[in-house]
Amino acid sequence: MFCKYFMQSGNYPENLNSESHHASPEASSRGRFAIYGVWHCLIILALSLGMSACGKMGGGDKDGQNGKEEKNSAIPVEVVTLKRGAIETVLESSSGLEAESEVKVPARTANRVKELHVEEGDLVNAGQLLLQLENDVQLIQVNKAKNQVDEAREEFLRQQSLYQQQLVSDQVFDQSKFNLRQLELNLEDAERELGYTEIRAPISGTITHRMVKVGDQINAGQELFNIIDFNSIVARLYVPEKELSRIHLLQEVRVESTAFPGKTFEGHVMRIAPVVESKSGMIKVTVGFWDVGPLLPGMYVDADIVTSAKTDALLLPKKAIVYDGEQRFVFRVDAENKVERILLEVGLEDADNLEPVAVLKEGDSIVIAGQTGLKNGSKVKVVDPSNPDSPDEESSAPEEGKPAGDLTQNG
Repeated sequence: MFCKYFMQSGNYPENLNSESHHASPEASSRGRFAIYGVWHCLIILALSLGMSACGKMGGGDKDGQNGKEEKNSAIPVEVVTLKRGAIETVLESSSGLEAESEVKVPARTANRVKELHVEEGDLVNAGQLLLQLENDVQLIQVNKAKNQVDEAREEFLRQQSLYQQQLVSDQVFDQSKFNLRQLELNLEDAERELGYTEIRAPISGTITHRMVKVGDQINAGQELFNIIDFNSIVARLYVPEKELSRIHLLQEVRVESTAFPGKTFEGHVMRIAPVVESKSGMIKVTVGFWDVGPLLPGMYVDADIVTSAKTDALLLPKKAIVYDGEQRFVFRVDAENKVERILLEVGLEDADNLEPVAVLKEGDSIVIAGQTGLKNGSKVKVVDPSNPDSPDEESSAPEEGKPAGDLTQNG
């Protein structure tokens, strides 16, 4: 509008070329105003053209950005290919080890220690002599008893001969017989007391403690040795009663101890308690060992009772699972990089994997990372977990007719 006014008024700059001394002051003022107006028109026109050009450039960038967003709309995910392998279901429990065959050997008579025949750490057999007490008094008692028995036996034989000849009464004969029996009992008692002076092993095992030394005066009932049969070491586990149907005798049990990291010991279910503990609702399961190895009583162990196992099961990592209430789902990627939401039916299950029993098959690509925001039919882009920051091939490809290293910008 401003420029149009000057064009209609005829006040062009060239009208001012006349000599200023012939022009009136009013004409001179109009001339200067016209010059300023023309320059303003030129400036406004230049600004308009520049804004138009910028608008086109901005529009081009916006269109390019929209295209890039459209191309990158796929959700980046990490996938795993389903394979087959071994899987097993276990019941986990913990316990301290203890030896079922462990005895403390006491003294059964009072006397002084005469000889020691074993030391701590020695292996002994049942009945082996461990310690000898002084036995002088006991030997004398046995010899006395033997003499009395011999004398009584001779008397009995004499009375028996007379009785057969009917030369003695029944009462005399019976009395000699009873005397002989009484003295034989006295001899047995003396021999038993003599036997108490010999301390023998009641079971086979290892001497773990020796509490006396030669010369000690011991009393009846005093503990002398501790013997443990390490082959009798067991672990007593407690499992919920609902798991009873999954446990049976000789079932495999894997045992690990913190004292031997990385080493597994083979055990087996040796006994199952016939009752359920009313307070806890647990069942006691006694686990034995085919080879106890270096395990010792008192060690704390973790035990896994293997309830079922397969060597060629389809394995699905648990980190792929998406939970919806009590239902479990996974997302499978198809050939068009779209995902399918699949409801799981599970067979065996361990700490890291589970066995899908329907729909899924070997070779399927399953999303294991990035599945939180996925829906059925979502477009995904599979990324390499070893290099997640690397651009995909499409976004890194150079424009047609332009070298990949050209950094020239449009001016």
